[in-house]
Amino acid sequence: MIKILKYSFFDLIRSKWSLIYFLFYLAVTFGLLYMSSDSSKAFLSLSNIVLLITPLTGTLFGALYYYNSKEFNELLLALPIRRSAIFIGRYLGLSLSLSLSFLAGVCIPFLFYGFQKAIGPGGFALFLMTGVMLTLIFSAISFLIALKNDNTIKGFGICLLVWLFLSILFDGIFLILLVYFERYPLDKLALALTLLNPIDLSRIIMTLQMDISALLGYTGAVFRRFFGSASGIIYASLALMFWIAVPVWLILIISRRKDF
Repeated sequence: MIKILKYSFFDLIRSKWSLIYFLFYLAVTFGLLYMSSDSSKAFLSLSNIVLLITPLTGTLFGALYYYNSKEFNELLLALPIRRSAIFIGRYLGLSLSLSLSFLAGVCIPFLFYGFQKAIGPGGFALFLMTGVMLTLIFSAISFLIALKNDNTIKGFGICLLVWLFLSILFDGIFLILLVYFERYPLDKLALALTLLNPIDLSRIIMTLQMDISALLGYTGAVFRRFFGSASGIIYASLALMFWIAVPVWLILIISRRKDF
């Protein structure tokens, strides 16, 4: 698996798409820090971009990478290599290359401009961890969908629907439920529904790094009220790890049973 991971990682890190992804975050972060005199404002704007672009990139690039390498995967399957080693190695190579492009694109501008009191190195490290975990989650989800669906158009369509639902539609449905059942105590329901969306969990982790309660929204306020900032981050991080573990586990099961 290590050899497959290394091959996939170095193959992807040299691709033009990884370079474009790196340059995008580099330009956006430099631009936000240059135009804003307060790094905390730039941090908030960057957080919103990460919550939208990182899942979308992991979703599209994961599906694209799998479908473009189907023939190579079939060649590897003909060799005496475990199926789990092939697909997990390919997935890790993909997600690590995207994570490295994200980390380099964001870290270089912040290291150049430095941190202000509103954002410490610890909070920034947690922000980077959240972005990496979003990459791992949505790369795994897209890889799983592509592995399950041999039809390229269908696979891409499902991937886009999953991203659209988790990034936009989920919050709309959640808001409708809160308005419709406003007379009932919904704190526990809000907490449970928040755990079902990795993007909302990531938003909570990012916003808890700063004392801006108005931007947390209802779900973030509930999370803070129940657990406090430290406990909330721990629970949210564990939930994000669960979101990584489940798709990877399903990739292992499907790859073992699928007739290629």
